[in-house]
Amino acid sequence: MSAHGCLHLNNFKAAKGTRPYRLIHSFFVACTSSEARKRKAKSCLCHVCQRRGPRLHACLHCIFFGCYGAGHIQAHSQQRKHFLAVDLTYGVVCCFQCGDYVYDRELEIIAQKHQTKASLSLGLGQVYHSWEPSEEEIELLKKHTRRKKITDSSIIGLRGLVNLGNTCFMNCIVQALLKVPLLRDFFLSDRHICQFQDEPGRCLVCEISRLFQEFYSGNKAPLTLHRLLHLIWTHARHLAGYEQQDAHEFFIATLDVLHRHCRGPNEQQSTQPQENSVNRCTCIIDKIFTGGLQSDVVCQACHGVSTTVDPFWDISLDLGPSPSTKVVTTGSGPGSIPTSLQDCLERFTRAEHLGSSAKIKCSRCLSYQESTKQLTMKKLPVVASFHLKRFEHSNRFHKKISSFIAFPEYLDMSPFMSHRRNINNNVNSTSSDRPDRPVHKPLISTENMYSLFAVINHVGTIEAGHYTAYIRQHRDHWFKCDDHLITKADIRDVLQSEGYLLFYHKMILEYE
Repeated sequence: MSAHGCLHLNNFKAAKGTRPYRLIHSFFVACTSSEARKRKAKSCLCHVCQRRGPRLHACLHCIFFGCYGAGHIQAHSQQRKHFLAVDLTYGVVCCFQCGDYVYDRELEIIAQKHQTKASLSLGLGQVYHSWEPSEEEIELLKKHTRRKKITDSSIIGLRGLVNLGNTCFMNCIVQALLKVPLLRDFFLSDRHICQFQDEPGRCLVCEISRLFQEFYSGNKAPLTLHRLLHLIWTHARHLAGYEQQDAHEFFIATLDVLHRHCRGPNEQQSTQPQENSVNRCTCIIDKIFTGGLQSDVVCQACHGVSTTVDPFWDISLDLGPSPSTKVVTTGSGPGSIPTSLQDCLERFTRAEHLGSSAKIKCSRCLSYQESTKQLTMKKLPVVASFHLKRFEHSNRFHKKISSFIAFPEYLDMSPFMSHRRNINNNVNSTSSDRPDRPVHKPLISTENMYSLFAVINHVGTIEAGHYTAYIRQHRDHWFKCDDHLITKADIRDVLQSEGYLLFYHKMILEYE
C-alpha cells in the first residue's frame, strides 16, 4: 500500500469531494447505524454474480458492487473508466490506474470517526486508535528539532532527591510513582486539567506533573521536594511535622489527594449504575491503582452467600502467626508464619471462620448465625501494591518484624482471583465427597501476570530507621535510590532485600 496517496484520488476529491467515500464507508464498511447494517445485509452483493465476495469492492464513481477475486470490479473499471473503488472489508481505496491501494490521511480520519460511531451504536464503547500528534503538537515538534533519545542504557528519568530531614519516606514513594509508565505518559502528555485555576499552587497533581518534567529534563542534579512536602502537609494534615512518617501511610495519603485533585471537568466520577462496578471514577489514579476486593460471607446454617465488592489501592499482608494459633509452623497453611509473598496471599484469600463471638444476621435465615468470610480479587489493578505489615503496635509494645519474605520478579495473580477461588472451593468439596474423581489443575494464565518494578525497604528499628528504594528503569536495569544517591543494582540485590512495599505492574493491559 502506498504511503503518500496518488494523483488520481486527489483529482477525484478536488472534483467531487469526500462525500462519495463518506456514504460508502458509513453504510457498507463501518455500518454506523442499525439502518446501515440492514442496508448492507440486503444490498451488499456483487452486481455481476450476486454473491458477497470474494473481496467485494464498491465503485467510488457510481453505484456498482463487484468482486475483486473474480475480476468483476476490474472489468467495470475498464469498461466505464471508473478507476477508484473502496474495499468493503477494510475501507481502503484501490486505484486501478496505479495498480495499488492508496493512502489518504483525510479519508482515514473519516474512517476512524465512522468506526467509533459504529462501535458506540453496538454498545461496544470506544474503538482503540494509536496516538498521533495533533496539528499543534506537530508545529511544536517542527519548532523544537532537538530530541532526547532514550535507549536501554539511558539514565534519563533517574534523579536523586534531597533529604529535607526525615523525608526519606517521601523520597522513596516519589521514586516509585515516577516509574509507573501510564502515570508518566499521562503527565508528560500534559493531560491534567487543574481544578485550582485561582490558586494553582495548591494543586498536588500540577506539582507531580512538574516533577515528571524535572525528572525527564536530563538534569542530573538532586531535586528538592519542599513544595510537594508542603502540599502534602496542607491536604493531609495528619502527616504534617518533621518527624519520620510511615512510607505506606504517605503512599495512601498521596494517592488520596491525587485522586481528589485529578477529578477535573473531563475526569468526573461516573453517575451511571454499573453491575459489580469497582472504580466508577475515571481519573488516572483510579484507572491505574484501583482494584476490586470481593468479600464472600457464607452462613454456616443455610450456606447462603452474601457478596460485596469494595475498591482497594493496596493489599496489606500480615506476617505474624494468626491470633488463634497455638502451634506455629512456616508456610501457607492455617496457623503458619508466611515465608513468601505467595504464602501471604494464600493466607489473605483463605476462608476464615468468624466464630461464635462474631455472628452475623443471615438474610435468608433471618437470625444471627456463625459464618465464614473469604476475600478474593474480583478486579486486578494495573499496578498492584503490596504492604508487608512489618510494624506491630499494641498497648504494651511496638516492634518490627524483620523476617525475610521472599517475593518473585514475576507474579501470577490468577490463583487469588474470585472465580478461581470459587472453582477451587467447589473442586475441593467435590473431591472430598468423591475421592476417586480426578482433580484437574487449572492452566497457567498470562493475563494476570505482573512484573516487579519497585521495592521500598526499611532498615533499622521501629524507633530509628531509614527508607531506601529499588526501582526498575528499563527491563533488567535496576537502581538503588538512597535519597540523593542513585547507584546501579542487580535483580539479585532486589529479591534478597527485606521488602516493605512491593510494586508490581500488569504485563498485559486490556483496553476499555
